[in-house]
Amino acid sequence: MGARQSGARRKDKGPLGRGLLRGRQKFSSWDDALLPGRDPRCLLKRGLRHVSFSLVTKGMTDAPDFLWGLSEMQKLNLSHNQLRAVPPELGKLTRLVVLNLCGNRLKTLPREVSLLQSLKVLFVHMNGLTELPAELGACRSLEVLSASHNCLSQLPASLADLSRLRKLNLSHNRFAHIPVCVFSLKELDFLHVGSNRLENIAESIQCLAGLQIFIAEGNHIHTFPRSLCLLTSLELLNLNNNDIQTLPAELYLLCRLTRIAWNPMDKGLHISRNPLSKPLPELLEGGLEMLVSYLKDSKHT
Repeated sequence: MGARQSGARRKDKGPLGRGLLRGRQKFSSWDDALLPGRDPRCLLKRGLRHVSFSLVTKGMTDAPDFLWGLSEMQKLNLSHNQLRAVPPELGKLTRLVVLNLCGNRLKTLPREVSLLQSLKVLFVHMNGLTELPAELGACRSLEVLSASHNCLSQLPASLADLSRLRKLNLSHNRFAHIPVCVFSLKELDFLHVGSNRLENIAESIQCLAGLQIFIAEGNHIHTFPRSLCLLTSLELLNLNNNDIQTLPAELYLLCRLTRIAWNPMDKGLHISRNPLSKPLPELLEGGLEMLVSYLKDSKHT
């Protein structure tokens, strides 16, 4: 009896057994879970706050069809795959609060994104997006939109309707100016437009009165606009690596900028790697208080 069992075990390890194992390894993690005929809902993770589903770094070129039937899903993470498109069925996930599509090969988003009325966070950075659909403006609950590292040069005017948007990242794109619709987003406290093709900052920037962090480094901005000094809530202003030569005397109005900052993560005024006219470079070494005093005095002389 023992010999027969031992032989059976050896048989399982033979060429056929190894072939079955190799074949089984070809199944993706979600296919493997569904092989016994289990309901796809068994793959959902039910936390204290959200019902979530994640398929990160699976090499997918298409999202599995069963996803669009998981109507109770609130967080969906399909980041770092090879997705070239998201089907219209995305609109069936009407309870989505967080959608992460970063690190794929998307060129655009489906118009049905407008059906995601509960969506608060949308990550679409690190794709090949050439546009965002006008229908995205219907996602009135959206609070965070990260669309950096794409090929965007404009935004649809309808995004002005995102009245709850607080954080917007448009860095590493192809914008020649800050899109007009951005100046209607009164709740913005974070705006990142670094590493684009900006040559100026429009006077309309003063409309974003609640802005606390504004990053526009790595552009071709020629002037530091006085209107920027009206954003008295600013705690971090990064204009590093531009073409700015002079600073406005009204800089003292930015009372929450407490120092000249050199570390990218620090709060304060970041103004290094600009062709500042003398004696501004030397004054920067003395700190913000010395710089502000000089600018005030020079205004009256």
